[in-house]
Amino acid sequence: MDRNQAVGLVLIAVLLIGYSLVFKPPVQEQPLVTTDSTTVSTPADIAVEKPQTEAPDAVEQDSVLSSQYGVFASAMNGENNKFQVETEKARYNFSTKGGIIESVELKEYLNHRKEPLILFDSESSSLDLQIGTTHGIIDLTDLYFVPDSQPELVQAGDSTQIVFTATLADGSTVQQTYTLFGDRYDLHYNLKLNGLQNKVLSNEITWVWEDKMKRFETNLDDARNKTTVRYYTLTEDSDNLKEMSNEAQQETIGEGIKWASFSQKFFNAGIISQNGFTSGTLFNAPVNDTSYVELGRMELKMPVDNLYNGADFTYYYGPNSYKVLKRVTEAYDDNVYMGYKLVSWVNKYIIVQLFSFLEQHISNYGVIIIIIVLIIKLALFPLSRKSYLSMAKMKVLKPELDALKEKTGGDMQKMQQEQMKLYREMGVNPISGCVPLLLQMPFLFAMFFFFPNSIELRQESFLWATDLSTYDVLFNLGFTIPFYGSHVSGFTLLMTLSTLAITWSNNQVSTVQGPMKNIGYIMPVVFMFVLNSYSAGLSFYYFISNLVTFGQQTMIRRFIDEDKIREQLEENKKKNATKGKSKFQQRLENAMKASQEAKKQQQKGRKKR
Repeated sequence: MDRNQAVGLVLIAVLLIGYSLVFKPPVQEQPLVTTDSTTVSTPADIAVEKPQTEAPDAVEQDSVLSSQYGVFASAMNGENNKFQVETEKARYNFSTKGGIIESVELKEYLNHRKEPLILFDSESSSLDLQIGTTHGIIDLTDLYFVPDSQPELVQAGDSTQIVFTATLADGSTVQQTYTLFGDRYDLHYNLKLNGLQNKVLSNEITWVWEDKMKRFETNLDDARNKTTVRYYTLTEDSDNLKEMSNEAQQETIGEGIKWASFSQKFFNAGIISQNGFTSGTLFNAPVNDTSYVELGRMELKMPVDNLYNGADFTYYYGPNSYKVLKRVTEAYDDNVYMGYKLVSWVNKYIIVQLFSFLEQHISNYGVIIIIIVLIIKLALFPLSRKSYLSMAKMKVLKPELDALKEKTGGDMQKMQQEQMKLYREMGVNPISGCVPLLLQMPFLFAMFFFFPNSIELRQESFLWATDLSTYDVLFNLGFTIPFYGSHVSGFTLLMTLSTLAITWSNNQVSTVQGPMKNIGYIMPVVFMFVLNSYSAGLSFYYFISNLVTFGQQTMIRRFIDEDKIREQLEENKKKNATKGKSKFQQRLENAMKASQEAKKQQQKGRKKR
């Protein structure tokens, strides 16, 4: 969770708690060009070009390679053929040098410049598969492989298997098998070493995957704040390197690792091991180039013995969509942050399901947000009514409360005792107006995480907002205001004005007087600064929610008769006069008396000194 989210959550909590105190009584880049046969060299931006020995003739070159790589030398020469496999979801560019995927383009998405979204390519990413042999460390991605086929298109719903084989001098082989699915972003991968038991000395093979993660979003700061290297262990523990760091970070995980991913705000590239990696070292570091958001690196180890019978893995190259990631593997949906426990449950089991249902029938996401507001407000209406009714009762009791204040003077403890007595007599629960508000808080916080992290809103326009997943710009200021920015978010401005209107409306039934009554006007202005660079979808949701709340309160007020409330309270007073105190009331009074007695004893002790 980044700093803006933390500040926003704290401010929301302060606002809600403040409201509960105020309104209750005082007690509370471009795609790769495909060719059939092409010899290319890998650009040396991130991927490190492996040095190759050049000899004046083929015989001398073979001799050098043989002395350096042994049986692997026969696979160190070859032609780098490239071909592309296209599915419904993505375009994968394969290279026979290394038998690797050199780049992935996601067909359904564009980057912030409205260009094809290349999740990674050979200029920004490198992958090494290192094993120790009788001739030193060998990188399997230095070998030249022969594919069994070069399919051009994978149809949706179908699967295609591509087998890369590197044959060594003694007939042993290294085999990589990719299985691609037409309508999925994840692909299966199998790595098998045939007949290499006597050539491998090390007990482990190491995946060294380095990715200079590309920029895809307009808001660079926000994208960087939500980019990290995430992992999940076999002990069911999900974690990630610290987000929003200006320094390089490194973490070594000694226990088994189920999966690791380069996770950005809306996209991720990751690897999942069926049997798990034994250990790993994860690293990330900030970058100065605005074309990238962060440099990430993972070194993952597993026993070589696993490869002799073939080890199964899954690669994922795709969007951070909760409903998609949930089907990949256990806890892979953690790449989408849904908030803390209670809040995440609201998002996962209510909001995501509701949003997905509406998305199937409605194409306009602004309309979807409005409908979500109406559904939630309708479901929570009984709680809202109860809270407002409690406020109305407190308003009716204001004359009695004022009289008690004059009667007790400045003795706060005595005032509290008299208030509790009055509440008991009138049958009023002083916290009944706060409980409904607290029950609504998980939904309020859930939206704070859902909308900024919802890829469904990415590059979706509504009214003047061109992208509901980031801030909207009503107009640019031409200068920068500290803590606010250089633009004015129209939805945030509307949210602020509507919140101020609700505050004014609540003050009409509030019993609070003096400076405390004006605190509610300060918090909306503070939120205007915090949310100005936040998701337009979030601010729009809060704005519509405020409008519905204002309408609900107006309707409730029309149906509340204060005279009838007064009559009911007086009737309650007569009934309760013959009743004894409840156990809760008795305990509360005893606690207040004990507190008052302790205060007196403390004062006596001070006098003796």
